[in-house]
Amino acid sequence: MSKIINKQPSARECFVCGTENNKGLHASFYETDTNEIEAVFTPHRMHQSYPGRLHGGIAACILDETIGRAVQIEQPDIWGVTAQLTVSYKKPLPYGEELKALGRITKQSRLLFEGEGEIYTSDGQIAVTAKAKYFKMRIGRICDGLDGEDWKLHIDSDEASRRHSSLDT
Repeated sequence: MSKIINKQPSARECFVCGTENNKGLHASFYETDTNEIEAVFTPHRMHQSYPGRLHGGIAACILDETIGRAVQIEQPDIWGVTAQLTVSYKKPLPYGEELKALGRITKQSRLLFEGEGEIYTSDGQIAVTAKAKYFKMRIGRICDGLDGEDWKLHIDSDEASRRHSSLDT
């Protein structure tokens, strides 16, 4: 079983992790001791497709972000910019309950990396999988000189211990 070793930063307005985006997923991202990223999120009914079901595009979105963040475990100043994303849907996902996604790098070079990931149902079944390819870039190149000040770490001790103990079970 993996253990949380670090919480990654969140932005204010990002759809996936934005702490101030009232329509976003408010996902939290954690680095594990197995060099994976764990994303924890609770989708809202506004993220639905069919009643009671998470929209497939939202599932793709969270996997894209989760896999893309894996590069920052070893290269914190580098960001993954999506070049290709392939998603497979195996089971429907609900909204209104906490879900978990995992992502990892499977191959990398100086300029690119590839990864894979999956979203799990609350009972531990794999519901959605993805494989992706990313360009490695610094934030200033992606966002016309932005220096990353919009990104900040949001964590409290209760959240850290809850995440740590949830992986131990």
